[in-house]
Amino acid sequence: MRKALAFSLLTIFLGGCASGPAHRDISGVWINQAAINEAAKGGNLREALLANGPNLEWQIDSKQAKANYTNGFEWVEGKLMPENDGVWQVNIYGSAATDLSLTGDELVQAAGESDPQQSFVRSPINLTSDAPLGTNFEHALKTAYLGGQWRVVSGKGQGNQVTFFADGRITGLPEANAYALCLAGDCASMSGEYDSLWLEQDETGAAHIFVRNGRQLEIFQALDSAKPDEMPQLYPGKREWVLEKQL
Repeated sequence: MRKALAFSLLTIFLGGCASGPAHRDISGVWINQAAINEAAKGGNLREALLANGPNLEWQIDSKQAKANYTNGFEWVEGKLMPENDGVWQVNIYGSAATDLSLTGDELVQAAGESDPQQSFVRSPINLTSDAPLGTNFEHALKTAYLGGQWRVVSGKGQGNQVTFFADGRITGLPEANAYALCLAGDCASMSGEYDSLWLEQDETGAAHIFVRNGRQLEIFQALDSAKPDEMPQLYPGKREWVLEKQL
């Protein structure tokens, strides 16, 4: 009996070794945490995103064979192919296939013809399953980059406490109750070397240029140097606010 039991256990052990590592499901939302960490240092936002991007978020559904990503401007849909030797392939219409793999707890996107290797972590944010692609990354970025309490040290509302919420709301800044950070796309082309954000009060708003330097955030009026028939080219005008992050 003892010999039979020992043989059975040995068979199970050897069988497990032969089968290799268990299949891991990569379904879920993955965000570019490296870009968020760089932005959280309090410098130029788009430089941080470009240095660690360009892709910001993946949404993967292995049961439906879907793998979609966004770079902050485009939403790209792909078809997820079954894992082969630890690599999943994402076929994207009109583009070269993209390879994904797991390294520890990170999802690694292999370097391609135009993109460098990038890594992603599972989103720690619990949003609804129908949240638009990129929402998880934006919530995490806004929390890391603009989270906490700020105080108006110069401009309208001097002395006010200002809070930027992850869902795009803002309190304490006069004439604004909503904001959006420019991550990529047309707004980035229009603001060139400058960071920009949209400030809005009850669906009426305008683009602004901002400069972040550690605990200080300067917000400027955005002026346009383009001709009427050209794409806007924004540059900083009058400084409207200086905010300081509270310790």
